[in-house]
Amino acid sequence: MKLPIVATKVHQGKSLELDTKRETIALLGSDGQTLGIVNWGAIVDYISFSQQHVHPNEARLQPRVSLTAKVRYVAPDGSQVESRATGIGGGGLFIESTVPMAIGTELTVSFSLPDRSTEWMEARGRVAWVCPKPDQYTFFPGMGVRFTTVAPDTQARMIEFVNSLKKSEPVQPR
Repeated sequence: MKLPIVATKVHQGKSLELDTKRETIALLGSDGQTLGIVNWGAIVDYISFSQQHVHPNEARLQPRVSLTAKVRYVAPDGSQVESRATGIGGGGLFIESTVPMAIGTELTVSFSLPDRSTEWMEARGRVAWVCPKPDQYTFFPGMGVRFTTVAPDTQARMIEFVNSLKKSEPVQPR
């Protein structure tokens, strides 16, 4: 099913094409070429996320820092995904992804901290929030994963690492 864009002046002439079998929406240019495709799950997550009044930063119980760490996880379709985490703490991490999983998706993540890049740690988690596109809080799309099961020594190691970085952060003048 094609839906022409007529009211939004900047996009007039383009259209949206719904594919109900693949559950996708394609944006078509005025010449019919595909400009991009989004799955319905990402749209649902985007709408759900935009309705939340508390940003994930305000819901954290454990310390966290912004950094880059290697991360691996298995997607629901069974494929192995390698990415990077750009925020990590004792309670979870933010994984960069152009196709973030739906909120509530459970997964096992393996990650390494920058100070010991060959040492891989593992935790189970659940996608707690999704950022379908860069915003004022994140520079990349992705998903926030809240840990549900993490070995005490792994969590202690992460908190120790995060706290060591927080101690070395320069104090900002007021």
